[in-house]
Amino acid sequence: MAGHSRISSQILDADRAALRAIADMSDYAPSNGAITTAALQHLETTLAMAELQEERTKRAADAARDAAVEAGRRFHEAMLIAKAQVVGQYGPDSAAVEAIGLKRKSERRRPSRRRAQAAG
Repeated sequence: MAGHSRISSQILDADRAALRAIADMSDYAPSNGAITTAALQHLETTLAMAELQEERTKRAADAARDAAVEAGRRFHEAMLIAKAQVVGQYGPDSAAVEAIGLKRKSERRRPSRRRAQAAG
């Protein structure tokens, strides 16, 4: 049973209910020592702790993602302001404008005039 797919929560809930029922059976005596009431309860406790750790890890990952998104947004906004500052300080046709990844004003394609079509 080394499968990689996750057991659904409905199945695990049913397994937990069955464990509670087995725990109430005073004469439950399995021949396999791996499925005694104590062993099953230990496995369920291990599962509960793993689920709790998974939830904590998910919350931490969500918080880290939110922090990274916010930091990226702040950085980008600051860079937009810095680029505007470079254009203002060095001029729209300077090499500095090209160095920060923008097009020089002289390299922009000017719009061409359209010929007026004769109405007729």
